[in-house]
Amino acid sequence: MNIAIDLGSDRTRVFAENKGKVLDEASVITYDVDTNRIFAVGDEAYAMIGKTPVGIRAAHPMDGGVIARSDLVENMVDILLGEVCTTRITNPRVVTAIPCELTEVEKRAVVNAVSSFGARKVYLIETPKAAALGCGLNINSPHGVFVADIGSGTADIGVISLGGISVSKTVKKAGGAMDEEIVKYIRKQHNLIIGTNMAESCKKAIGCVAQPTENKTYRVKGRDAVSGLPRYADVTSAELLPAIEEIAREIVAAIREVLEKTPPELLGDIDADGIFLTGGLARLGGLAQLISESTKLRVRVHKQASDCVIMGCGKAIEFIDYADKEQYAGVSPLLTAY
Repeated sequence: MNIAIDLGSDRTRVFAENKGKVLDEASVITYDVDTNRIFAVGDEAYAMIGKTPVGIRAAHPMDGGVIARSDLVENMVDILLGEVCTTRITNPRVVTAIPCELTEVEKRAVVNAVSSFGARKVYLIETPKAAALGCGLNINSPHGVFVADIGSGTADIGVISLGGISVSKTVKKAGGAMDEEIVKYIRKQHNLIIGTNMAESCKKAIGCVAQPTENKTYRVKGRDAVSGLPRYADVTSAELLPAIEEIAREIVAAIREVLEKTPPELLGDIDADGIFLTGGLARLGGLAQLISESTKLRVRVHKQASDCVIMGCGKAIEFIDYADKEQYAGVSPLLTAY
C-alpha cells in the first residue's frame, strides 16, 4: 500500500491509495515531561492545550514547517499511521510534502520521522508542487503556474514549470504567528489573557486583513490580567485588523519578490492564469483581495484550499513507480527517494 502524508504545523493529514483522505488530525501530542509517556495525539491532544496538570504538556512538535522535537513527531506519526495501516506487514511507500527551503538536515529529520513507522521508502515533494497537483493543474507542461500555499507554520510560494520549481520562497510566519499576535493584542488592549486556541477561533471567526465590509464581533474568554478572575471581552473585525495585518503584508511582499524573480516567459502565463491560493489561511477575510491589489493579478482560492497539499501528495503517488524504475519520460515532481 502507498500512502501520502502532509505533516503540517497545525494539522496532519494522511491519504491512502485508492481510498482518498483517511485522516485529518491536529499536529499536537500530549506527554509526561518526566517519563515521556504519551497520553494523546491529534484532536484529542489539541483539546488539552492549556488544560493539562503539572507535569503533563500538550505541544506542537512541528514549528514553522520543520520538526522541532523529532522524538515527539516520531511518536505522533507512529500512532496516527497506526490508525491507517492496521498491519505493518504492508511496509508502505510514503510521499510527504516539505517546504521549499529546507536544509538537508531538516529533510532527513522528516524522512526519519516518517520512516520510524516502518516505511519502505519515503519520497519528498515540495509543498507548492503538491498544492498545484491538488488544484488539478498540469505541472509537467511548459506553462508557468504560480501557487501560494499559506498554512499555520509557513507560507510556501513557488512558480512551477515542466515539473520543477523555477522560483520559490518560504515565509516562516503565517497563521500561527497571527494567533500569537492576537494573544498579545488582547492582553494589551483588554487586559485579558487568552490561550492560542481561543486566538485561533477568534481569527477564523472574524479575522480580516482588509477593511471589512461587515464588522463582525467575537467574544473571547480568558483570565483578567489584573484580578486573575475569569472574564470576557467582545472583539470586532476592525479592531483585530492591525494585529494581524503586518504578517499578511510580509506574505504579500514575499509573493511580489517571487514575481520579480520569475523569468519573463513565465510571467505571461501567470498574468493569464493568476495566482492560485491554497492552505488553511487562504480563506482568511481580505487576504485574496490584499494579494490581488498588490500584484494586480487575479487570485483564485480553491474551494477545498486546506486539502490541496494532501490531495496533491496523493496524486503524486502515481509517480512512485516511474521514480523507482527511472523510465519516466517527463520530469517527476518527486524529489530523491530515501
